[in-house]
Amino acid sequence: MLATLRTLYRENPREGHLAALILLGFLAIYFIPAGTERFDNAILEAVRLTNWYAREHVILCLLPAFVIAGAMAVYISQGSVMQYLGPDASRPIALGVASISGTLLAVCSCTVLPLFGGIYKRGAGLGPAIAFLYSGPAINIIAIVVTAKILGAEIGIARGVGAIVFAVVIGLIMHLIYRREEAARAKTSARGFAPTDAEKPLGTTVTFFALMIAVLVFANWAPVESPVWMMIFTYKWLITALLTTGLAVVLIRKFDWPRFQVLVLALAVILACLVAPNAPELAFAIGIGGMMMIALSRPQDREWADQSWDFTKQILPLLVIGVFVAGLLLGRPGHEGLIPARWVNAAVGDNSLQSTILASVLGAFMYFSTLTEVPIVQALMGAGMGKGPALSLLLAGPALSLPNMLVIRTVIGTQKTVVYCSLVIVMATVTGFIYGNYW
Repeated sequence: MLATLRTLYRENPREGHLAALILLGFLAIYFIPAGTERFDNAILEAVRLTNWYAREHVILCLLPAFVIAGAMAVYISQGSVMQYLGPDASRPIALGVASISGTLLAVCSCTVLPLFGGIYKRGAGLGPAIAFLYSGPAINIIAIVVTAKILGAEIGIARGVGAIVFAVVIGLIMHLIYRREEAARAKTSARGFAPTDAEKPLGTTVTFFALMIAVLVFANWAPVESPVWMMIFTYKWLITALLTTGLAVVLIRKFDWPRFQVLVLALAVILACLVAPNAPELAFAIGIGGMMMIALSRPQDREWADQSWDFTKQILPLLVIGVFVAGLLLGRPGHEGLIPARWVNAAVGDNSLQSTILASVLGAFMYFSTLTEVPIVQALMGAGMGKGPALSLLLAGPALSLPNMLVIRTVIGTQKTVVYCSLVIVMATVTGFIYGNYW
């Protein structure tokens, strides 16, 4: 009988794989521990985390990120990208520019993904693109300030210095490992984007992207126990509205968008604000959707909407799946998934190498939105977590997550994703171990 099955498999391996997949799926469903308290609670936590993610991050974080990434693919000169970030660019300049650019965003590990995909597909070298990918969520000035304020100046400084060094070193290592492949890519690849004859002046392009990025940053400004940060948080929607107005002026004057259509869109956004003042996401979604509809109606800007949609359909489903799985396994902050919290607390309760490795791995797979890693680490340290594992989690957690890994794989492939994630985990582990035992 086994010989017959082997023969059938050799004759049609595709059907064999399908049959095995169906069998595994059936067994998984058959033996699911449905009805047990932990499993049912884990499913509920996965749903709750996904719901929270949809409410708090998709509209305000991901939609503008998709729009910016699509604009990168169309309006940023490929020559400029190749000059400053390309595989043949000066390593210090490329890695420095990428790290600084990522730092200015102050976004989470998921929001940075469309922007990473945009610059990489536009021609940026792997090293600078990876430095940008890590620095965006990791070198978050607000998060580092909050870390120092809540967890102490020592660990705050260690996190800031470690994240800056990580961005440059990991980017450089990735470049060195794949330098031959990157050299070939630089010679033969146009990254799939047709050149545009409607290239804008540098000043217009810089202003256009600066306004969009500023809208993304201020719309997601988080409250922090600091008078300056709280003052900005209080007026963040007013600041966002002023920045959006500036963007509309640029689109009308420099991109020749029709005044009437932009005015109608502005009135629709204002009406949404008046009808639902406590739900700014509605006005935000109407504004972004309206912008893309206008872009679609204009042949010279249609590619912007098309590229934004390509990023959306490539990235968003994987992020949702990843968030659901992360919630199933680890739950939300303060709530358990399939993995009991006491296991985590017991495993990272000292500064041993084992505890530090576990903290790095858990941090890499958990999803942290901006600033949430700080109270989580504070609670873990209150339960006995060593300062070494705490630093490892702070260095690996914000920059990686399961959703983040799934999307990175679609951009740079499985092997490069594994190497990048391994570098982050190893460096976070080594740094945390040295900090916890010798500092």
